[in-house]
Amino acid sequence: MVALDPSRARDRVVTRPRAEVGDLVEDQQGRRAIVTDIKKGKTWVLRPPSGSTTAQWESDDPDSLRILEPRPSRPDRNQEAK
Repeated sequence: MVALDPSRARDRVVTRPRAEVGDLVEDQQGRRAIVTDIKKGKTWVLRPPSGSTTAQWESDDPDSLRILEPRPSRPDRNQEAK
């Protein structure tokens, strides 16, 4: 673990959740997609939110995927377990 100096803004690390299977996302080209699979934690498989389910493409940069809506059946990621 690395100790960060809070007075140095460039040391701050901003994290956000990565897309998971079932999430509606937007890729770097602005295409909306549903995450259908994550292969070995390195490749995200995407398909259009409607229409053909065989028209798939992949992303090897999960941090570039902007989550528009999490999968409906999964509780809010920020909600603490009670």
